[in-house]
Amino acid sequence: MLTWLEQFLVRYPELALFLVIAAGYWIGSFKIGTFSLGPVTGALFAGLVVGHFAHVPVSGMTKSFLFLLFLFGVGYSVGPQFAQAMKRGGLQPMLLAVVVCVTGLVTAIVAGKVLGLDPGLAAGLMSGALTQSAAMGTATDAINGLAVPEAQRALYVSHIAVADAVCYIFGYAGVILWITVVAPALLKIDLRDEALKLEQSLGMSRSKPGLASAWRKFELRAYRLDAGSPLIGLTVAAAEARGSEHRVFIHRIRRGERAFPSEPGSILAPGDVIAISAPRQIIVELVGARAEEVEDRELLDIPLISVEIFLINAKLAGMNLQEVSQQDWTHGLYLRSLTRGGQELPIAPGIVLQRGDILRIVGPEPAVENAAKMIGVIVAPSSSIDFVVMGLAIFLGGIVGVLVSFPVGSIKIALSTSVGTLLAGLLVGYLRTLNPRFGHIPDGAVSLMTSLGLAAFVGLTGIHAGPIFLSALRESGVALLLGGVVVTLLPQVVGFCFGHYVLRMNPILLLGGLTGSQTVTAAMAALQERSGSPVPVLGYTPAYPVANILLTTWGSLIVVVFAA
Repeated sequence: MLTWLEQFLVRYPELALFLVIAAGYWIGSFKIGTFSLGPVTGALFAGLVVGHFAHVPVSGMTKSFLFLLFLFGVGYSVGPQFAQAMKRGGLQPMLLAVVVCVTGLVTAIVAGKVLGLDPGLAAGLMSGALTQSAAMGTATDAINGLAVPEAQRALYVSHIAVADAVCYIFGYAGVILWITVVAPALLKIDLRDEALKLEQSLGMSRSKPGLASAWRKFELRAYRLDAGSPLIGLTVAAAEARGSEHRVFIHRIRRGERAFPSEPGSILAPGDVIAISAPRQIIVELVGARAEEVEDRELLDIPLISVEIFLINAKLAGMNLQEVSQQDWTHGLYLRSLTRGGQELPIAPGIVLQRGDILRIVGPEPAVENAAKMIGVIVAPSSSIDFVVMGLAIFLGGIVGVLVSFPVGSIKIALSTSVGTLLAGLLVGYLRTLNPRFGHIPDGAVSLMTSLGLAAFVGLTGIHAGPIFLSALRESGVALLLGGVVVTLLPQVVGFCFGHYVLRMNPILLLGGLTGSQTVTAAMAALQERSGSPVPVLGYTPAYPVANILLTTWGSLIVVVFAA
């Protein structure tokens, strides 16, 4: 049976790849606390097992195709926030990411030289310890360009997977431990207390409904005002002003048999039935506890829609939510969510908007349509992909990567097709903030490119390394593990000191920035869990795109250094 399976996998390598992907996602789904291998590393280990069991042929073109799709998808998705990272509050986390990434590269080079590693082992040490699987791809690309015998190149590529597998687990767990336990102890802070202080500085409140919650939770109700209602005699504008911090709106009024839209100057009279939206407890406080709720279908027949709007208005970028909420065109609107770079941000008065943010707005249809014109464009669900832009961008990016080179000492380093494609994705992603209709790729397609592309590439790398994994592990396993511990922790220590003593960052934003600087999303999630707050994401989002690009690029650079 086992012999038949081995022969089957060798004969049908494409099916072996699908087996590795499925096994990788299954392995990556297991969690111990907040720690999990994730699908990409799961695919690496699955590939190593399959490759050790059967010598499955691996197509170099297939690997390159999948990896270029992944890189373009990454660039496309982080392009909008990368272009904004240097503005306002994003500058400090961005600088932090640069320091952490450069320290990681230097530490990996020093560790590799001390241990006497070849280019493949050095690249795998770095990619695993810094948990940047994409660096395996750029390193593979660089190794394939070395002027060494084919057998030597194949061995180096196999070594990347070996070293990455050895170093990845601590690279992942080490950052979580540092961020949630060690660093807070060094700062002498309680994560929950510190997060609460930051929330309060942003205008968030956990104890009572404020702008943050009122923008997300509302009800549309109809009430008949009796003579004792505190709203009698007030204009609509004055009545709404009583609950302005909770975003209270009176949409329509019924007076006798006539129902009409409210106007700011309309005076409320006894017996009026008003259609009012706000959090329910605020409505009761405003209209009076004895106000009669009315089931008035005609009055409440207000077409409400919920849409996602892509922010491109340069005048809004840089304004905080409090300032935006005071604009006349926001009357009657509620903000359900705010997303930046795929991460949902907390909603609070002090949160500053950036170009490329996605706002989910709910409210009356005319008001929402008018707001869309002020904010940017509505992100309409679409399954179409601009293959012309995608294909040409990858092609032209690859050409630039091959032609552009720069000297480092006596060495001339080319960008490579991998880095060129990543930069092409960044450019298209940025141009999307100027014209969202340009180069449209649905979120689902981008997710497929990034998740499946990288998992399949890494799985193929594991299959390729499977036959020599155990022997290479016996030769270098302990040394690689110890080297990986240093490469994981030293950038965090240096980044911690730089962020705390030089940049003087808020502790919660510093910790969030450190997770983004080594692209460990699980560490950010663990930090949010420990602090009981979503605010660490404000440090994570500016650092992540910068780190993603730099750490991916380091794969090419470290190979050139060790091949010299």
